[in-house]
Amino acid sequence: MSRHSDARESTRLDGRLQALDDARQLGEGVLPDETLQEVLRVLERASSRRSLSGDHTVVGFFGATGSGKSSLFNAVSGAEIATAAARRPTTSEPLAGVWGAEGSEPLLDWLEVRNRHHAAAVDGFADEETGLILLDLPDFDSTRQTNRETVQRMVGLVDVLVWVLDPQKYADAAVHHGFLAPLASHGAVTLVVLNQVDRLPERDVQPVLDSLRGILARDGLAEVRVLASSATTGAGVAALRAAIRSVAMQRKAQSQRLAADIAKAAQELLAVSGEGEAAGVRPASKKRLADELAVAANVPVVVRAVGQSYRLESVRRTGWPVTRWLSRFRPDPLRRLNLRSSAPAELNRTSLPPAGAPERARTDAAVREFADAASAGAPGPWRAAIRGAAREGRERLPDALDQAIAGTDLGANRTSWWWGVFNVVQWLALLTVVGGLGWLGVLAALGYFQMPVPEVPRVEGWPVPTLMIALGVVLGIFLAITGRFIAAAAARARAGKARKRLNAAVASVAQEFVAEPVDVEVSRLGAFNAALKKAGSG
Repeated sequence: MSRHSDARESTRLDGRLQALDDARQLGEGVLPDETLQEVLRVLERASSRRSLSGDHTVVGFFGATGSGKSSLFNAVSGAEIATAAARRPTTSEPLAGVWGAEGSEPLLDWLEVRNRHHAAAVDGFADEETGLILLDLPDFDSTRQTNRETVQRMVGLVDVLVWVLDPQKYADAAVHHGFLAPLASHGAVTLVVLNQVDRLPERDVQPVLDSLRGILARDGLAEVRVLASSATTGAGVAALRAAIRSVAMQRKAQSQRLAADIAKAAQELLAVSGEGEAAGVRPASKKRLADELAVAANVPVVVRAVGQSYRLESVRRTGWPVTRWLSRFRPDPLRRLNLRSSAPAELNRTSLPPAGAPERARTDAAVREFADAASAGAPGPWRAAIRGAAREGRERLPDALDQAIAGTDLGANRTSWWWGVFNVVQWLALLTVVGGLGWLGVLAALGYFQMPVPEVPRVEGWPVPTLMIALGVVLGIFLAITGRFIAAAAARARAGKARKRLNAAVASVAQEFVAEPVDVEVSRLGAFNAALKKAGSG
């Protein structure tokens, strides 16, 4: 493997490990802790293994009691190892045969292998330049718990797995369901050896091998290499040595093993997560949510109050001065709702009716509908997370909506330019009436006291004082009626502006308390799926 290829492979592996860690972090709080912890253990093992010797390939021999695993290990390793093995204190202790001592000690410490044998070169198989570590491990079906734990641990640590099966128990469910099937993604670093073929009639060897390959195919290991061997006769030992040497010399087993671990971890995350993307937050759904919340928050009531308040204020400012004082006995709808308060928005509260059961039901239904639409297409755990994010802010919505309405500028204290014009003209009309009445009063008083009464100017035969009174009254009434029509149109315009501002305030609350949390979860699912895809495929 060239230096450039090594660098590319390392970079690709870095990317996949980072993607797997990203997926793990994104899945926290959504996916089962047990699965996330297992992914974390994979990441920690990968980090530890990559920090140790990359020039050594660790090959573990696994097998059941009576499979001839240790004999085959000795046959592959050479007589020196066999001699050392004979002096082993107990078969529960893993034994290492090492070719290439330099740099192997930290790796063996990490593997927790104390029995180490620095093996002599085996012609055509391994020497100090090979960088090979063979491990003879306890039986995976041992009755001793510590032995089984050692095997389980080593299954997750070694670079290459050699499964030694015998003709009598090669189909044993314990090895296939407990070990081989879960490692279906590790076919590139797995060898299966049918040992003790010398115990079979020659004609039965191939059918048994074919049967074993069929079982492995059902385990998801159709591409794994299957060898036949006999430690007693030496049959197949050379082929097994060649297979192991080929893997060791390529220096790819470590990265292949880690890549397989990453793929398996990604598959396990996918299994608990499920496939699919959420529909996400759509503008139409946001509008529908805001509209429903606006109704639940009594926005229509406030809009009507804005129009009514404007019309009432218009009458007070532009009505006939003789009768306009009567309007002061009518309460201002906005003041009654505490929407003319000068208190800061964050402190002010309206006097709108508190949300009752119908309003709460409407709010809940709107939030639920919004969450369902946004989570459509998402797998189960993520759909629940998206809906949970929508519900999280639901309890705070009534208060937030009330505060938003209280802090909205409704234009209640703004005056209209036409009020001043109409008011001046109204008073002029009233003064005209008063002037006419005063004039006539003076004339009447003069006549009453038998004093000379001056001639009253006339216009088209009508006395000017009389015309002044008539003109003032007619003008006042006309302005009052016209003012009501203008006030009604202006009230509708002001109510329309208030509706837009209130709807915008409600939409802002809906965005903050419902849409944004939902969008965060939707984006999290998208990032999780992207990270998982990168981790799984590289």
